[in-house]
Amino acid sequence: MRVVLVATLLVAAIWSSLVQAADVKEKAEVCKGCHGDNAVSQMENIPSLAGQLDQYIQWQLVYFRSGARKNEQMQPIVEELTNEDIRNLGAYFASLTPFKGTPDDNPDLSAKGKQAAAGRRCASCHGDNFAGTKAVARLAGQREDYLVKALHDYKSSARNGGPQGVMSDVAYPLSDEEITALAHYLASYSGG
Repeated sequence: MRVVLVATLLVAAIWSSLVQAADVKEKAEVCKGCHGDNAVSQMENIPSLAGQLDQYIQWQLVYFRSGARKNEQMQPIVEELTNEDIRNLGAYFASLTPFKGTPDDNPDLSAKGKQAAAGRRCASCHGDNFAGTKAVARLAGQREDYLVKALHDYKSSARNGGPQGVMSDVAYPLSDEEITALAHYLASYSGG
């Protein structure tokens, strides 16, 4: 009797996992339109999500859903998500192979970006390899145009970067040239 109960519970757990996996893939399918196949964006100003940190994805979805982060395309999608959906989507995107950086076609601009990253202490939150930490975004290899847009949004306070608003404080003093250089450096960063 005990063996049957254990086997039944095991089958139920496996079935629940399979249903949950199918559900999250179905929900993530909607994201492909903008964020690309395998969550690697091919669209201007749209971030890649593959390999982005679980907690970061979850927080961004919560910010969109609450209206704290505004985006006309995202709002109608996220307002229907449950907390469980958000947890599952965060885990799903984090499980994908991380996006890769673009080849560095301007080493001089990258050198200026590296200097800006050091001066603004980007690694203190985003990690030495810019792969992010916990609820802080992975930046290494992200789309350059998206990074420029995000930094300008932080600088203008159109986006605040969470409850502490740290990114607004970091981006505000950056010049347009520093933003361009920093985005180029991070987009082509491959580690090391």
